[in-house]
Amino acid sequence: MTPPVTVSRLFSELFGTFLLVLAAAGAGVVNAQSDGAISRAAGVTAPGLMVMAVILFMGAVSGAHLNPGVTLAFSLRGDFPWRRLPGYVVAQLAGASLACLFLAAVFGKIGELGATKPGAGVADWKAMLMELVLSVGLVSTILGTASEAQNVGPLSAVGVGGYIVLAGLWSSPISGASMNTARSFGPDLVLGSFGQFWVYVVGPLAGAALAVGFAWVLRGPGGDRGGVKAARGTLDS
Repeated sequence: MTPPVTVSRLFSELFGTFLLVLAAAGAGVVNAQSDGAISRAAGVTAPGLMVMAVILFMGAVSGAHLNPGVTLAFSLRGDFPWRRLPGYVVAQLAGASLACLFLAAVFGKIGELGATKPGAGVADWKAMLMELVLSVGLVSTILGTASEAQNVGPLSAVGVGGYIVLAGLWSSPISGASMNTARSFGPDLVLGSFGQFWVYVVGPLAGAALAVGFAWVLRGPGGDRGGVKAARGTLDS
């Protein structure tokens, strides 16, 4: 018996976000476990490659948002129904939390469970602005490759994954280059530490909203066939 479409979509978001956070937070955990065997370059490349893989193998199911900011942006753009947003966000937060619970169960709460924090000597507001700007770029890449005007199909996975790697390579010492509220939520929840979590709520969500405005300037209103297909997947409603 085939699961209901809604169940498949939500499980896709949960499982995909689990895999993303397993790679992103897991890099910090394994680095601590292995006494520094994971370089910073490897740590920021792993989540980008994981996102690329998830988009390619599961994007047709749910759109592979994996990020509350992406879901918000698609909704603001008119590509994704608002009624589905709460379920997607809950699934993303749950997937991120399960990944960190798994890491904590296997390795203990080492390496701060890969938590994203402002760098040493970096004020919270500076980290927030970095997350905002990085998120504008990430969501602009997602919305752009999803639009009918520039519909590149599976190559969108390369663009999105490549952007995540590029952003992390140059900016992770400042803010951790999270660009994803769910990715930052998982470690903070398991550690019980939300002191700087606001940075990773305000920055990515404000950046996502700003990217929607940029998309309107660049391509006009959303809701075109390419954007809707990318945002919702291709399963029957």
